[in-house]
Amino acid sequence: QVQLVESGGGLVQAGGSLSLSCAASASIFKINAGSWYRQAPGKQRELVASITTTGSINYADSVKGRFTISRDNAKNTVYLEMNSLKPEDTAVYYCNAPVGVPTLWGISWGDYWGQGTQVTVSS
Repeated sequence: QVQLVESGGGLVQAGGSLSLSCAASASIFKINAGSWYRQAPGKQRELVASITTTGSINYADSVKGRFTISRDNAKNTVYLEMNSLKPEDTAVYYCNAPVGVPTLWGISWGDYWGQGTQVTVSS
């Protein structure tokens, strides 16, 4: 079963840093692009950062200059490095990525979401 497994959330003081990782549940599954979203209590889920297969990157204005998205195709993992964290960054962070599953007829791609990881920034 294909799953995206997120790790790296936690509690940090304002100004601190955290790193999030998003990997497929098995090494045979391919990830070469992805996005990070977040959802704070009472708010809609919003796009934080995305990276395409060609390496094109976009960030929400609120995180530009502080967050860095990257990918490691060999490890089939997408990362989000978060620096200079602010209390308003507190949210559940979700990974979203197309995942390639090998089949007898080639690679089948599907869109998947991670389970979410809590990031809490204290003031």
